[in-house]
Amino acid sequence: MLGAILTAIVTPFGEDGRVDLARFRALARHLVENGSDGIVVTGTTGEAPTLTDDERFALYEAAMDELGGEHTVVAGTGTYDTAHSIHLTERAHAIGVDGFLVVTPYYSKPPQRGIVAHVEAIAAATDRPIVFYDIPGRVVVDAEPETISRLAEIENVRAVKQAKPSLDAARHVVASGLDLYAGDDDLILPFLEIGGVGGICVHTHVVGPRVRGLIELFRSGDGEAARALDAELRPSIELLRVVTNPIAIKKALELLGQASARVRLPLVEADEAETTAIRDCLARLGLLQPATA
Repeated sequence: MLGAILTAIVTPFGEDGRVDLARFRALARHLVENGSDGIVVTGTTGEAPTLTDDERFALYEAAMDELGGEHTVVAGTGTYDTAHSIHLTERAHAIGVDGFLVVTPYYSKPPQRGIVAHVEAIAAATDRPIVFYDIPGRVVVDAEPETISRLAEIENVRAVKQAKPSLDAARHVVASGLDLYAGDDDLILPFLEIGGVGGICVHTHVVGPRVRGLIELFRSGDGEAARALDAELRPSIELLRVVTNPIAIKKALELLGQASARVRLPLVEADEAETTAIRDCLARLGLLQPATA
């Protein structure tokens, strides 16, 4: 529906701390030329909580101008405030994005029926696809199977980005008739094996062509080669775990000369030890020369 590989794109910042739209456009173009079917703008990786609404809308407009009609643009419009989420969704809809990523409301810890009511209200603001984002590691609340079943009854809720390793939960998503996306990059192959469509990824900032290759190998029936390539990609998973996302991927992009490592508080840039670990991961992926002693 929206593609097999969507990269949750970082938001580049300039020296003055402002959103760097030129660098954002260049990075978006690079991603779709290197394995991604499209991008998710203003997700967690895009540091959405620190962006103003005007900055969000400027990013959606830039993404649509750069990629619209050719590649998928999904806007992360879910927040812990339903009314604000509706406002963001309505404006992003008017800008023309292809779909929306709506996360379980964080901090508020709503009951399961509250999650359903939240998503239902947002979905009513558009006729375009909604991807529900189940990530209990960040929002604390775990979306239960019955909740997924109820969300599947909403006409334009079309997919789930699942960032938890439960294969039972993932199978339930597929059985509910929803597209299943891996929300953690190491879950792409396990989810493909049970009927998933791909991933909404972060490591594809740096290993996009190889992730595309993994999915194509699996779909061609060469599971053994797909598993071998998945093993080769382990350093890209280790990279993301060096320090809180998106600190590590932004440092990796800086080391590769593609974007600045600047982040907004309360995030801080990778320190020396973290940078060394990130560089080592990139070297093992063959993207940088190993550091000399």
